[in-house]
Amino acid sequence: MSLPDELSSSKKNQRSIKKIAKIGGTGLFTGKKVEVKLTPAPEGTGIVFQRVDLSSKPFLQALVNNVKETPRCTILGNHECQVQTVEHILSALKAFDLDNVIIEIDGPEIPSCDGSATPFVDLIQRAGVVSQPATKRVHRLEAPVYWSKGDVHLVALPAEEFRISYTLNSPNSEFLKSQFYTIHVNEETYKQEIASARTFSLY
Repeated sequence: MSLPDELSSSKKNQRSIKKIAKIGGTGLFTGKKVEVKLTPAPEGTGIVFQRVDLSSKPFLQALVNNVKETPRCTILGNHECQVQTVEHILSALKAFDLDNVIIEIDGPEIPSCDGSATPFVDLIQRAGVVSQPATKRVHRLEAPVYWSKGDVHLVALPAEEFRISYTLNSPNSEFLKSQFYTIHVNEETYKQEIASARTFSLY
């Protein structure tokens, strides 16, 4: 699978948060108590984690190339540090269309809070959102792309909106069975339909 290398300027401006906001809790996998602080960042910074508990206070960009493992969570890492269970906070930042935020964390794992993304939505709303002068640079698909592994299939199609469609197939579960859902993701639909979702387990 390869993505087109076309880049084009959008008419949207980059966005950051207005002020610092904090949240604390315990990591689901490590069991460590941590505090997370969202901090405004200049244009072009991107979404960046900073491990303030380490002596060098290293930075770690939230990029696909920095994904190290996915053992029922997502772990980002580089040669200096790693942060795990980043999926809920990154999901909320994307839903609010935020481009430039520094996520300071004083431990190895984002807190699980109530197991959903709602606490991070509340955190962003407390911080507020501000538009920045620079425009976004975005990748645009010119043709469908896909990836498959086992029973998992991902397809990306060109579109003018950010829409996610998902099919869950659990034929051996009388409760789950087969389900389909599609949604145009923006701040409001994310808050109402997605943020409160939690990972399910079968026993």
